[in-house]
This record gives sequence, C-alpha cells and structure tokens, in this order.
Amino acid sequence: MKTSISKASTLSDIADFWDNNSLADYWDETKEVKFNIRAKKRNRVTIDPDIFVKVSTSSQRRGILPETLINLWLAEKITSEIAIHEVQY
Repeated sequence: MKTSISKASTLSDIADFWDNNSLADYWDETKEVKFNIRAKKRNRVTIDPDIFVKVSTSSQRRGILPETLINLWLAEKITSEIAIHEVQY
C-alpha cells in the first residue's frame, strides 16, 4: 500500500520523503482524521536540583533525555533489588 502524498510504500521511503519535503507544500492534499491515543499515565517525582544537573550532564554525554536515563537507572536498580530479595528468600 502506498501513501497518498509521498507515493512511498515503505516506512523508510516515507521518512525520506518527509525529510526532504515540507508539509506546507502538500497541505491542500491532506485530510482531517480522527484517532484515539492510549498512553500510559506518567507519574512525576521531584528531583534535587543538584542531582538533576548531574543527570542532565550524564544524559547529554549519552545523547539521551534526562528522563530516559533516570528511567533506565531506576529499572536497573529495581531489577537488582528484586534479584537480591529473591536470593534471600
């Protein structure tokens, strides 16, 4: 199946098309659509400003967002904690 504007048939070709073309040039060819988004609810936590600066610096070196790095670190810590508790029982 090809897209109506780009005439591309793969995601890569569609991406290439829009990397090299402006939606403004094709606006009259678009049509309104409705869709639902199901996203998981996010929770927010407060982080000490000094710690956030360090996280931001570390995440920039890795080329990821601070939120992504924090989630990765928390996931690693939780996995480690679960493994420790499973060994103890």
